[in-house]
Amino acid sequence: MASRRLFQQAKTPHKMITLRHDQIEKAIYPVSFYKNKSRHILALSMELLEKHGGHVPKSLTALLTLPGVGRKTANLVLTVAFGKSGICVDTHVHRISNRIGIIKTRHPDESEMALRERLPSRYWITYNDILVPYGQFVCRPISPFCSLCKISPYCDKAGVIKSR
Repeated sequence: MASRRLFQQAKTPHKMITLRHDQIEKAIYPVSFYKNKSRHILALSMELLEKHGGHVPKSLTALLTLPGVGRKTANLVLTVAFGKSGICVDTHVHRISNRIGIIKTRHPDESEMALRERLPSRYWITYNDILVPYGQFVCRPISPFCSLCKISPYCDKAGVIKSR
């Protein structure tokens, strides 16, 4: 909904830079960190215009130089916008991958690198698509629903103190 509201006002970097911070904030609210994100949106739009001809770069390295773009977002852009291989590691992918025991990492960026080594690239895009809703509804951070989980017998349950 936030993206829809924002893109109703401006769909290109050229139009985005004509908006004020408060207009962007209002459009993307109640997204978390909406004030920081509004500043990043404006800075990102300026950088796209100044350094990339108004186009989103198609490489991970170039995407990571953009304001407010981290590894998760850069990988998401590569996979969704350009159909390239990438593995998006958010809190759910990080937690579940460590919980089930296929990796042992402390930070999502470390998890991305470990998963790149463990998973064949043909699974990278769908891995995030599967684990995010699974992490929201079944393999929750606290007291996961292990009784509903189809892979529970094979899971290390690392960090699980109590489950349902």
